[in-house]
Amino acid sequence: MLILHDPSCANYGSSLRPEQPARVIRSAVHLRTAHPDWTWRIPSAAVSDETLLLAHTPAHLKRLVQPRDFDADTPYLPNIGDHARCAVSAALEAVDLALAGQPVFTLMRPPGHHATSSQAMGFCYLNQIAMAALSARARGTARVAIWDFDAHHGNGTEAILHRREGLLFSSVHQYPGYPGTGTTSFDNCHNWPVAPHSPRTRHMAALRASLDTVIAFQPGLVLVSAGFDAYARDPITAMTLETEDFATLGRWLRESGLPAAAILEGGYSDDLPLLIDAFLTAWDKTAPAA
Repeated sequence: MLILHDPSCANYGSSLRPEQPARVIRSAVHLRTAHPDWTWRIPSAAVSDETLLLAHTPAHLKRLVQPRDFDADTPYLPNIGDHARCAVSAALEAVDLALAGQPVFTLMRPPGHHATSSQAMGFCYLNQIAMAALSARARGTARVAIWDFDAHHGNGTEAILHRREGLLFSSVHQYPGYPGTGTTSFDNCHNWPVAPHSPRTRHMAALRASLDTVIAFQPGLVLVSAGFDAYARDPITAMTLETEDFATLGRWLRESGLPAAAILEGGYSDDLPLLIDAFLTAWDKTAPAA
């Protein structure tokens, strides 16, 4: 397993917010200790405005540097645009690695799947997974699928990729819940809304169906919006998954045999390092099958 992680992504934010530096600091420490054989790399490529414009408007890029909060959940912070660009850089590098057959996870922040082409929202400033998908398509990958198992609907990813040729968006998420979208499927966007407090078996059945839709698409690349906030003890959601369920998701991804890269989205429990570990260990092709 290869982890793309820049420690500087913890150099902003506050412990008073759910999306805080400790998410990646504690996860990095745990994963390095638990898996000394895994490879770590700092993303190095700069991201041009031309690349960002694959998914975002020029007005949005200008807005990122204006010192005004975007909404109550998404504050303006010094250099937040640069931090978001670093997360995009990691996602783009992950595409290259995945297409070369390397399972890769980007342990970066901020997350991105709520950011639309023109609006930062829900802790997200730039939509790195949408840009990764569009970049892969532009470089010749005929079919790219996004599998989003974050507890919140990836509304920004859906809006950006809707009706884009060669792209599929597949999401399982809590509804009712933030951001209040993802109630129906249409065109190349497939949604499985799951009610709060639903039994684990119901949630996992939806996740299996969503991945089966991805597999049926026969993508040359799968990009995973890996959010861990469907965990039963996450502080801002009302779902019921346990640690072993995230291991099951990783095993399913491995058994699909598809080239894949996973990008950290949500997950706000103190158990986040364990949840990431369970998912990555089961996905890692060098690990014994569960």
